Amino acid sequence: MAVELDAENEKVLKRRDIRRSFRVVLLDIEGTTTPITFVKDTLFPYVRKNVQNYLKKNWITTECQQDIKALQEQAEKDKDLDGMVPILKYDKDDENIDETTKEKVIRSIVDNVLWQMDSDRKITALKQLQGHIWKKAYEDGEIKGEVYDDVVPALEEWTSSRIKVYIYSSGSVEAQKLLFKYSDKGDLLKYFSGHFDTKIGLKVECESYKKIVECVGEKPGEILFITDVVKEACAATEAGMQTVLSVRPGNTPLTDDDKSTYKTIKSFSNLTEEQDLQNGKPKKARTDDDA
Repeated sequence: MAVELDAENEKVLKRRDIRRSFRVVLLDIEGTTTPITFVKDTLFPYVRKNVQNYLKKNWITTECQQDIKALQEQAEKDKDLDGMVPILKYDKDDENIDETTKEKVIRSIVDNVLWQMDSDRKITALKQLQGHIWKKAYEDGEIKGEVYDDVVPALEEWTSSRIKVYIYSSGSVEAQKLLFKYSDKGDLLKYFSGHFDTKIGLKVECESYKKIVECVGEKPGEILFITDVVKEACAATEAGMQTVLSVRPGNTPLTDDDKSTYKTIKSFSNLTEEQDLQNGKPKKARTDDDA
């Protein structure tokens, strides 16, 4: 039986409408599921404050040495960039490295990390180290991942409808899992079918989304990508995905052209309400909190 929609709802569904169905939701984190302020005011400052101490305490561990090696390899690639801060070389197999040399190496690593963070780089080596620094902070309760109130109801509705949900973020997979495992809404990892980070490719490159399509095993047109970054939406659209721009407090303002090109939402509830309408369910009553 056909569903009759009032004029207002008809307009909502037609305006840069997402298609009638999607089998997968691919979510960005910063500015989409989580406030930008949490990342910029909590996570990043924690790394700046603790990176030197972390390197000193964990210097001899395999994980820390792998992080340093990745940063050194990235530094070599970056050597011709303006303002690039080099990392001092040392023999990692030398167990008797003197303290003075070690201090100098650590200081150079810290300076390189801070340079990358100041440049807002989305580099795997940096994100990997950040995730390892955050791990203990999450486990000890020093940090709790912040998630918007409308996220969990949407995750519940999607997964109960057998729609798979994945995360794609510049932050490492480990950092993503920590944020959602130790979130202020509880452990949310059960809702996700998988995670992607920059190891699969940069988020502004179409090829990255094509690789995700292959991993997910669905047609690109059956995947809905939600992000707050126009360049990411453009790359995902080019790969054939459906795209929606997240408009949250603190996000970069969209231009009129952006708004006319992409569907925008202020809350995940905007999407779940449209799904209900498309499936013949009555429109949910809105409250002041939904505005």
